[in-house]
Amino acid sequence: MKKKETQNTDIWKGGDRPMEASYGKLMMWFFLITDALTFSAFLGAYGYHRFTHFEEWPIADHVFTHFPFISGHYPLFYVALMTFILIVSSVTMVLAVHAGKHMNKKGVVIWLFLTIIGGATFLGSQAWEWYYFIKGTKHGAVLVSSGQHGQPRVAHYVSTESHDHDYNHSKKEKYGPYSDPYSKESLYKFHNEKMEKEPFNYKYLNGDMVPEDLLKEGRVVRGAPLTGEDAFSYNEYGHTTFSNFFYFITGFHGFHVFTGVLINIVIFVNVLNNVYQRRGHYEMVEKVGLYWHFVDLVWVFVFTFFYLV
Repeated sequence: MKKKETQNTDIWKGGDRPMEASYGKLMMWFFLITDALTFSAFLGAYGYHRFTHFEEWPIADHVFTHFPFISGHYPLFYVALMTFILIVSSVTMVLAVHAGKHMNKKGVVIWLFLTIIGGATFLGSQAWEWYYFIKGTKHGAVLVSSGQHGQPRVAHYVSTESHDHDYNHSKKEKYGPYSDPYSKESLYKFHNEKMEKEPFNYKYLNGDMVPEDLLKEGRVVRGAPLTGEDAFSYNEYGHTTFSNFFYFITGFHGFHVFTGVLINIVIFVNVLNNVYQRRGHYEMVEKVGLYWHFVDLVWVFVFTFFYLV
């Protein structure tokens, strides 16, 4: 009995490694768990506001339609390419960790360098996407009064590839059987009826194709500015909640990617200087690999909830 008590007491003296994980790996897992909870809260808040403002929420594949140096309507093609780049960088990180476990310095250098290139390419692509999101489409949106509470609303969220077919009709076909198609009230009556029938699919009037009188009375807005009056009311994509969540969630994830790239660069320099070769292990590559895989996994959820659903 005395011997058994001694054994139980010795367990609490330290030195044991659960699942043979080092202290550094354990702390990295604790950090990743707390960070996962943070992202979960952000995505949960996004989902709540999306269904709260569902009538004013734009369809993602009508917003993110641009592709570098190519004109046309390519819904989510560029975002899909960004996702592919980040997933490939996760594969190269796996190969870097594998090379480190076999003390293969050359392999670590090659695969870690490719991981850094992939992360930097993703950040550059995200900056380009932000630029065009802020800039907006060439057509813009018409900002008018709702006529009910005097609150501004957007009469058009974003132009679509079929606008030539949808909008090049007579005024009567556009606005329906209302006496004054140029008035804001008639326009909103028409819009509200259409929204009740097709709240998710109805394509709104384009800023370049509305009557001149309405353009004078209302205001054409383009993009989603970060500052100014439009940043706190409505922008081209509808309610600013959409653009606010876009900037915050993708920006917060982009900060994680940026941090990961910086850490990878530090580890890369250490590998070149034989720091881990002298230590006899490449555990630091494995620990930063855990962080990088987490960043990639989070983007899969952001891509799914923000762009696809």
